[in-house]
Amino acid sequence: MTELTMRFIWAIGFVILAPFLGGLLEGLDRKISARMQRRIGPPVVQPFYDVRKLMNKQYIIVNRGQNLLILSYMILMILTGAMLFGGTDLLLCFFVLATAATFMYFTAVLTGSPYGTMAGSRELVQMMAYEPAVLLTCIGFYLACGSFRVFDIVNSDTMLITKLPGFFVAYVFILTIKMRKSPFDSSASHHPHQELVQGIKTELGAKNLAIFIVTEWYENIFLLSIVGLFFITKNPLSIIVALMAMFIVYFLEILIDNSSARVKWTLMLKMTWIVTLVFAGVNLLILMLLK
Repeated sequence: MTELTMRFIWAIGFVILAPFLGGLLEGLDRKISARMQRRIGPPVVQPFYDVRKLMNKQYIIVNRGQNLLILSYMILMILTGAMLFGGTDLLLCFFVLATAATFMYFTAVLTGSPYGTMAGSRELVQMMAYEPAVLLTCIGFYLACGSFRVFDIVNSDTMLITKLPGFFVAYVFILTIKMRKSPFDSSASHHPHQELVQGIKTELGAKNLAIFIVTEWYENIFLLSIVGLFFITKNPLSIIVALMAMFIVYFLEILIDNSSARVKWTLMLKMTWIVTLVFAGVNLLILMLLK
C-alpha cells in the first residue's frame, strides 16, 4: 500500500469516526463531571440522543445567512482534521482552524442579538489569547524535526515531548480555551452558569445548534490529536502512549472545568500570554541555541 493511499485512508477515517469518538468523549465528560459532583449523571451516549432530538425539531431560521456560515464552520473544521490525519502541513491545518473560528464569530454576530454580539467579541479575545501558543507549537515541531508535515512528525525517531516540554505545557493550557471550559469559557459554556445564557450558541436554531455540537466533536478530536503528536514516533507502540496522554489531558481538562470559577477576559489574556512566553518562549530559545 502506497504512502498516498494510507494518508487518504487516515483522512477518510477521521471524517467518519471523529464525530462518534467526539460524542463519546462528551458523554464521558458529562459522566465524570457528574461523579465529581456526587451525581449519577446521564448515559455516555446521551449526546447522540440530544443531537438526534435537535435534528427532529421544527426548522427555525433565525437568519438565512447564518445557515451558510455554520455550515462553512463545520466544513472547514472537517477539512482541518482531514488534513491533519492526511499527513499534510501542520501550520496550514491551524490556519484553516483559525478561519473556521472566524466563521463561528460571524455566525454569532449576524443575528444582531446583544448576547451573540457580546459573545462574539469575547470569542475574538479568546483567539487573541490562544493563537500565539498555537503558532509557537507549530514552530516547535518544525525546529524539533525539521518539517511542518505531520507525516514527518509522526515518523520521528524519538518522542518530541522530550524536546518540546514547554510547548506541550503551553498547548495544554490553551486547550481549556479551545474546549470552552472553565475558567476560560467566556464566550460560550457547556454549563448553565453564564450571564450570556449560551453565548455564541444563543441564537442558533435547533438544527444549526446540532451542527455546532457535532463540529465541536470534530474539533475536540483534532485538538487531542495534536497532543498525540508530541508522543507518536515511527514505533507503533508509541500510539498507546499517545492515547494514554490524550486521555490524561482530557481528564485534566474535565477536572479543571469542575473545580474552577470563570475568570474575566483580562485575566485570561494575561495568564495565557504569560504561560506561552515563559514555557514555550524558553523552550524555543533552548531549541534555537542547540541548533
